[in-house]
Amino acid sequence: MKKTSERQYHSPVREQQAEATRRRIADTARRLLLAHGYEATTIGNIARQAGVAAPTVYAAFGSKQGILAEILRQAAFGPAYRDLVREALATVEPSRRLAFAARIARQIHDSERAELDLWRGAGVVAPELAAIEHKRECDRYSAQEPMIAYLAESGHLRRGVSPAVARDVLWALTGRDFYRMLVIERSWTSDRYESWLADLLTIALLSPSASGRPKRRKRQ
Repeated sequence: MKKTSERQYHSPVREQQAEATRRRIADTARRLLLAHGYEATTIGNIARQAGVAAPTVYAAFGSKQGILAEILRQAAFGPAYRDLVREALATVEPSRRLAFAARIARQIHDSERAELDLWRGAGVVAPELAAIEHKRECDRYSAQEPMIAYLAESGHLRRGVSPAVARDVLWALTGRDFYRMLVIERSWTSDRYESWLADLLTIALLSPSASGRPKRRKRQ
C-alpha cells in the first residue's frame, strides 16, 4: 500500500491576510478603549466592530491583555524602529552602533510614553501594564543580542567585560527606568537623554581604542 506524505504549504497571501486582520482588531480595540474605557470594552464589542467573530479575536491574541500588548508593540516597534535597527546593523564603527542603541531606546520610550498616557486615561489598571512590561522587557533583551555579539566578535568590548555582563549592562541602561527618571521626572528633553545614554554606553562597554577615548595613564 502506497503511503501518502503530508505537505505543509506556505501561503504569503494568507499570512498577509492574517496580519491585516490582527492589525484591524488591534486598531479597533485601541479606538474602543479610548472611547469607552478598559472595563467597558469587551472582546465581543471589539469583534463586532472589527467585523470578525469573537473566537477569531481569542485565537489571535488570547485575551484583552494580549490585545494591549499588540497595541504597545505596534507603537514602540513600528516602521521608525525597524528603520533604525537596519541602520544600526549596517554600521561598522562600534561607537556609532552604540549611539544607534541609544537612539533606538529613545524611540521606543518616547512612543510607549505617548501610548501609556492614553491607556491610563482609559482606565487600564497597573497589573495589566506590569504583565505587558515583563513580556516586553524579555523581548527587548533578546533583540539586543546581535549588538553585543558584534562588539565581542570584533574585539571592541571593554577589557574585563564579558559578553554576558555587557548584554546585561546594555539591557539595564537602555531600560525605561533611566528614561522615566530623567525625561519624565527631571524634565530632560529626549535629545539630552539620548546623548547622555550614548556617552554612557560608550564608557561602559567599549575599549578606549574603539570609543576614541584616550587610555588612562598608569600612575607612577
